[in-house]
Amino acid sequence: MQEPQSMEDKVITAVKGFAYSINSESKVVADMSAIIDATSQLPLTSFDYWERLIRSEFTLALRNSMPPKWKFWSKPDELLTWLDLICWDGYKREKTLRTLSGSAPNAFFFSLAVRRLNDWVPQVREAAREMLPELAKATAPEYVVEALCIALSNWNSWGRIEKADKKILLQIISEEDIAQLLRFKLISSTTGPMPSLLSQLGRTSMLDGNLKEIANLAAQPSVRAKAYRSLFEGRITWIEGRKWEWTDIRYCEGRIKAVVSERKLDVQTPNLDLLKCSAEDSSSIVRRVSAEMLIRDLEPLGDNAKGFAEKFALDKSSPVSERGLFALKKLEEAERANSS
Repeated sequence: MQEPQSMEDKVITAVKGFAYSINSESKVVADMSAIIDATSQLPLTSFDYWERLIRSEFTLALRNSMPPKWKFWSKPDELLTWLDLICWDGYKREKTLRTLSGSAPNAFFFSLAVRRLNDWVPQVREAAREMLPELAKATAPEYVVEALCIALSNWNSWGRIEKADKKILLQIISEEDIAQLLRFKLISSTTGPMPSLLSQLGRTSMLDGNLKEIANLAAQPSVRAKAYRSLFEGRITWIEGRKWEWTDIRYCEGRIKAVVSERKLDVQTPNLDLLKCSAEDSSSIVRRVSAEMLIRDLEPLGDNAKGFAEKFALDKSSPVSERGLFALKKLEEAERANSS
């Protein structure tokens, strides 16, 4: 009985077959169907590995399938394909970006184009900056969203991406169909870097009107907690990047520190309404945020504060109950101060 092909074997086989079809003497156009099928099943979270593997296998397969040098008359015309976006030759990567037209065949190939914004060749980054908006418009929105979710969650680790490049991606996500799919993904995804994605999307106001819906309905508790905290504070924060900070220069000791940026929200929601919803959340992560906001707003909440404090004090989660007890203590101190 034949064992099923592993994902890696399937990709390598598809890459070799595609390379052979490019260099074959047949006049049939190179067929990408096998490699599209193989890459459609790849997890984008391991993109670095798959990109290196495909580049290596494609380069080797092209070399091995070249016609003999003495057949100079059969030398094929240069054919630029989606795989040339990861070619070792920077001139070819740039030319490919400027030549390819139509839609990306799946999220993997659109990711290849997006990642050229972090290319080590400036001219390639410039070509990606110019061509990505049109490529995104031509590509199926679900492919664009899947690729952007990974890119936006990881672009802080991209050492060469510039502000202009980030602006291009934010321009793409502001398109109505893309924005709606991103909102749905934030709410429905049970796994993945959705909290980080929500933070990065906070750079624009595209989701401000949907934050309460996300806070109530998102499948991941950490996403709900992030949305609630943003609504409570009236601002949303995100990590802009990281920088080195010396802690003791005499001993050359230091650490990498996150650079945090923020933006005020375009919407306002009464804190009492937010407390009522977040205090009943099934996750202690969300209830802890609710208890923190209660402590901050004890005085403005007036008579409502004690009821919430008592509820949190009885919570089965220690971090939540500790905050509830602290809130009760503060309320008792305030009452004694007022009575004296």
